[in-house]
Formats: sequence, C-alpha cells, structure tokens
Amino acid sequence: MENLLEVKNLSVSFQSPAGEVQAVRDVSFSLKKGEVLAIVGESGCGKSVLCKSIMKLLPRSARIKEGSIRVSGADITNYSEREMQKIRGKKFSMIFQDPMTALNPTIKVGQQIAEAILVHEKRMKKQQVYDRVIELMELVGIRNPQERFHLYPYNFSGGMRQRSVMAIALASNPDILFADEPTTALDVTIQAQILDLLREVQEKMGTATILVSHDLGVVARAADRVAVMYAGKIVETGTAEEVYYDPRHPYTWGLMRSLPAFSRGKDSLYTIPGMPPTLVNPPKGDAYACRNEYALGIDYEEMPPMFRITDTHYAATWLMDERAPKIIPPVGGKSFV
Repeated sequence: MENLLEVKNLSVSFQSPAGEVQAVRDVSFSLKKGEVLAIVGESGCGKSVLCKSIMKLLPRSARIKEGSIRVSGADITNYSEREMQKIRGKKFSMIFQDPMTALNPTIKVGQQIAEAILVHEKRMKKQQVYDRVIELMELVGIRNPQERFHLYPYNFSGGMRQRSVMAIALASNPDILFADEPTTALDVTIQAQILDLLREVQEKMGTATILVSHDLGVVARAADRVAVMYAGKIVETGTAEEVYYDPRHPYTWGLMRSLPAFSRGKDSLYTIPGMPPTLVNPPKGDAYACRNEYALGIDYEEMPPMFRITDTHYAATWLMDERAPKIIPPVGGKSFV
C-alpha cells in the first residue's frame, strides 16, 4: 500500500537566547492509509514539534533545517502559508493537548463545529451545515446532539469537550489525524473511552492517525505501530506487538518498567535515572548513554545507526551490534547479542 505520509531525515531547530535548540533530529517514518502510529517518549523529546512541523504550525523562531515531508506523494516541505491553508483540514487535522482550553468558552459548541465545516465548505447551506454538525457529534459519541448543539463548553465535562474537539478536527474528513496527547487532564476511565473512540473513527472513516503520548500503556490499546522518541530522535520503531513484547532499546525498557503494571508486588515504582539532555548542545554519541545502565564505551563517542531486527522492527542501540556483550532485557521475553 502506498504511503500517505513520508517524512525523511527531518531536522527542525529553534533559535533561542541560549542558542540553537535541535528539537527534531534526522527523523524518518511513514504512515499508510487507515494506520494508527503512536509516537511515545518523555515530555520535551520532540513529539509535538514533529507533528506541528508537518502541519507547518511552528513559530517564526523555528525552521526546517533538513529533510522532506511528502503527503499523498506531494512534497510540502517548502509550501508557503497560503499553500498550507489549502490543505490543512483536508489533508490533515490536529486534536490539541488540552480539551479544557481548546474550545472558545464564549461560543456555543455547535457553532464552533460549524465554523470548522464552513472554512472548507463556504457555499454549504445553513441546514446542510447543521445536519453535518449533528452527524459529527453523533460520530464522536455526543448524545442528544440537537440539544447539546446550543450548549457552551462550560456545560460539558472534560470527556465531552474532547469529543467536541475531535468533531472539529474531523469536520473536513482529513486523510491524516494528529492526536497530540488527546487524553491529557482526563481520568483513566475517560482516557480509555477517548482512545477507543479514536480507533472507531479510524475504522469508520479510514483516517490515518498519529497518536502522540508520553505513556506507553495508554497507546497499547490503539496503535498498530509504535515509534519511541528520545532527545529529538526516533530510537526504536516497530509494530505494537514487537515494541511491547520484544523491546530492544534501553530507553524503551525504561519506559516499560515505569508502567505501574510492572511494579506490582514491589515496594516502589521504577523511574528512569537522570534527566533528558539539553538539545541546545546535544551530547556526542547516543544521547541516552548518560542515563543508560547498559551503556557501552562507544555510546559516548558515536551515534548508533538503526539496526534491523525484522522488516518492521528497528532500534538505534549499539547493543544490537554483533560485537556487543549479551544482555538480558529487564522487560520482554528475549535476550540478544
């Protein structure tokens, strides 16, 4: 199947008073129609910047240094803002992080969804717009949409607001949906409902989805493939089954061990030692080396390449080199040389 989205060797930097912040470093991935790709990692690793780079929603201090972005075969890397406005919403749309602040508190929810429709369908008649809003509200699981069309965001719970934000994002039938931590500020039960809803919408509409999260446990129920990101780079990628049941990068092990499910019967919850490095001057070699209890000498000198494990599973760690010592992973069921 042809790739709907192809990102190759993308590097994005910000100019700051402290210097150049290398937020995204040489990132490559692809996305097929109807696929759900989860991008996971700690806060500040570049997940949101990566998504906003594709949609060209970056501030003036940011610039794409290298790489290319292709959507449905078209190279949009150097598109102007006017050109991007024509494809935003239709080619891709985004669900932003906080449902509590994503909606305008002074405008009725139905009107906000209608506005998203009219941006791309200016000639649509009033009754058609209303019918489409009701259809979208039903699609995202908002009950009694005819009544709730006229309510304000403060009348909605957090979960209902997130459903409304999803309806806005889906208003123009995008090919690709970016869900940037869509369960932020929601309780565990509602988180599960929103993730299940994302999956249902993807199956009904055939929309490809990029799901951004810092929690490996959250995306387990929704993702087809997983990309683990650290210090602006993708360090491991594979199918959900490969990453969860046979993780190969020490950072993925740390994220897995940090899940409460892995600490049952223990006195404390595991935490990854140390802090992520500054991206103003990223460290030489593997950026994770200083936090990695399995680090080798070469990790401090040379950045590891992506080692192939299977046709779909890759990991950027020197532990995958044939000369590396044998390691028994703290999670997963396999050891490797």
